[in-house]
Amino acid sequence: VTVTAKSADKTLFLVEVAQAGIFEIRGVPMADMQPIMGIHCPNVLFPYVRETIADAISRAGFAPVHLDPINFELLYQQQLANLQQQPAASPVPS
Repeated sequence: VTVTAKSADKTLFLVEVAQAGIFEIRGVPMADMQPIMGIHCPNVLFPYVRETIADAISRAGFAPVHLDPINFELLYQQQLANLQQQPAASPVPS
């Protein structure tokens, strides 16, 4: 996640945060893993990204920046719809 603040042609600040997580998921059929990885896991991680960004910016002396929550379920559904609309790839001749 990247947050940039600019004034005219000058960059006031640029904050980049990469967040990862290790999840232990048991008893879930493989068919249900994609929604868990695309919706649940980002929902768990994103609040930490928001907090890290807000903390870094305020510690640097700038006005607080609060990122809006993200609807990961909606994003996941949109991604599925986009994938379903794409034509199937043609096989590569051998």
